[in-house]
Amino acid sequence: MNKQILSSLVTAAVLGGAAFGAAAQNLAVVNGKPVPKERVEILKQQIERSGRPISPEIEGQIKEEVIAREVFMQEAHRLGLEASPEYKSQMELARQTVLIRELFEDFKKKNPVTDAEIKAEYDKFVAANQGQEYRASHILVPTENEAKAIIASLKKGGNFAEIAKKQSKDPGSGARGGDLDWANANSFVPEFTEAMIKLQKGSYTQTPVKSQFGYHVIRLDDTRQAELPKLEDVKPQVAQQLEQQKLMQFQEGLRAKAKVE
Repeated sequence: MNKQILSSLVTAAVLGGAAFGAAAQNLAVVNGKPVPKERVEILKQQIERSGRPISPEIEGQIKEEVIAREVFMQEAHRLGLEASPEYKSQMELARQTVLIRELFEDFKKKNPVTDAEIKAEYDKFVAANQGQEYRASHILVPTENEAKAIIASLKKGGNFAEIAKKQSKDPGSGARGGDLDWANANSFVPEFTEAMIKLQKGSYTQTPVKSQFGYHVIRLDDTRQAELPKLEDVKPQVAQQLEQQKLMQFQEGLRAKAKVE
């Protein structure tokens, strides 16, 4: 009799353990239907892909979201909405989106940006931006006569910054008294650059400078040797830019090879 009781207890313990093992694989049971923990992991991976860390608070919100989705899904199934044309068309679009995203992720994994590529891109940036930087101010007006009148006013002691604030048609720099901040000479249109680099520090153009934007009165405020960031400071940004370039080339290559009739 005691052996039978012991045997029954062992059997119950084994069965209970098996049931517990199955339950451990589920996040919850909603209306009698198990909700697997795997769904939580899938959502976590999606969030991590976007670069957001998973804090305990976020993980709790994910679990609540998974349970809520199951509740809503059950109701949608009860109403038979999965048979509607709208649902089927949306599912096809979602399938395409997910598959295309996986294609691009697969390409990036198989074609990673190398340190040598990053260094080469950085060297190109340095070569294009080294040398002098200029800090200039300008007043932009639509007509040559207006520009000539401003130059005449400056010769009489007019305040460059005040005139820029009142009359410049460049809203960005005008509000700052015409200040264009530090920039490489190549940052400006050719006509502007040609006139600016001829100026002495503190002087302004004696005749209007015409460009596609109108007429400029330019003052050179200062010059300095270009201050470029170190490679290690911009490495993540350069890598991201190169990754996007590779992906764009991959996409363009696929489109070029595709036979579209």
